[in-house]
Amino acid sequence: MTDYSPDFDTLEKMEWAFSKGDVAYISKVLDSRPSLVLRIHGVCMLADMKREDAIPALARALREDPSPLVRHEAAFAMGQLEFKSGVPSLLEAIAKDESVLVRHESAVALGSIGDERARPGLMTALEDIDEDVRLSAEVALADLEFLKRLRTRTEIQPVAETG
Repeated sequence: MTDYSPDFDTLEKMEWAFSKGDVAYISKVLDSRPSLVLRIHGVCMLADMKREDAIPALARALREDPSPLVRHEAAFAMGQLEFKSGVPSLLEAIAKDESVLVRHESAVALGSIGDERARPGLMTALEDIDEDVRLSAEVALADLEFLKRLRTRTEIQPVAETG
């Protein structure tokens, strides 16, 4: 097993940054390509901050990290955050990522976000070579449809005037 003890100082600094809501510090750590453990922790911390300014760092991890596990966690985090600003990166990942795990999680995340801009990319993913990606896209499209119907039922309807 790998010895991750040299990472403990950095992890402690990341925890401190997390407690202060310092997205920039955690993003800087991720950009330095530290160990897998620190990258996973960094992505999870960004998700737990629940801030939209974490989306660019998560999008970079989704696009550039060499580990499918980190890219998967970035897609998962973006889905949990539900910010529409994450949609373009998730669409790129569902279309281009070599990892089934990442494409699947990108589809799920797009369904969670519920942005109609995702529909064409999800429709394309229905033809993915991998069954799990196809099924994830199918579920995500059902989620989009449900959210669309829910929005139409909760919109304020004009009151008809009476004579």
